[in-house]
Amino acid sequence: MNHDPVRWTSHAVSHVGTVRKINEDACLDLPAAGLWAVADGMGGHSSGDVASRSIVTALQALPATDSLAMLADHVEDALERVNTELRELAESASRHTIGSTVVVLAIRRRHALIAWAGDSRVYRLREGRLEQLTQDHAIVEDMVEIGLISREEALAHPQANRITRAVGAMEALYLDMDIHEIAPGDRFLLCSDGLYKELGDDDIARVLGGSGNTAKAAVDLAVERGARDNVTAVTIAVEKA
Repeated sequence: MNHDPVRWTSHAVSHVGTVRKINEDACLDLPAAGLWAVADGMGGHSSGDVASRSIVTALQALPATDSLAMLADHVEDALERVNTELRELAESASRHTIGSTVVVLAIRRRHALIAWAGDSRVYRLREGRLEQLTQDHAIVEDMVEIGLISREEALAHPQANRITRAVGAMEALYLDMDIHEIAPGDRFLLCSDGLYKELGDDDIARVLGGSGNTAKAAVDLAVERGARDNVTAVTIAVEKA
């Protein structure tokens, strides 16, 4: 990190919420490696939590590289291995699916790599403007895109929790990847759906623009709102080196 034109600080917080008994979320906060992730497991006790932790463990073991292109390959390879392992585990346990969403953010010099599958998200706050940098892999998102329902109707739709991609969900894993230029002052948020289903964009922008442990502030606010699901947030503040 000392050789980068920017520097950063980060925080990560995960909470079981007020309804669930098991936290199936997991997160990765490796500022020294410029690597962060959130995974939201599915499959129930001893399944969803295993899936999300397996993803975090695999990402934590990625080989060091200064190249975003090489890092993208390493991320894809690691998650494909986890995808295979989870499918084999589900078969041996006679489970339909043991899987997890994933969203990864990595910074190298002035660029950020984002990779994701499912509906965990990355937001960026830049000069007071909040932008969602990922697009949910979800049935309602597809319906919004083709104009069948509005963004507001999607929030209360009966299939609002149905995702179309996840690690472990299908034989072949398809990740979306994107690269963004970063700038001093940028604030990033990685989160599970348990966070953004409790907080609106104005809430997220206000919390991200604050000081101190913004991940804790975001999760605390979601818990105050009821936190019907597990809630996880990882926040990164970028500054000039």
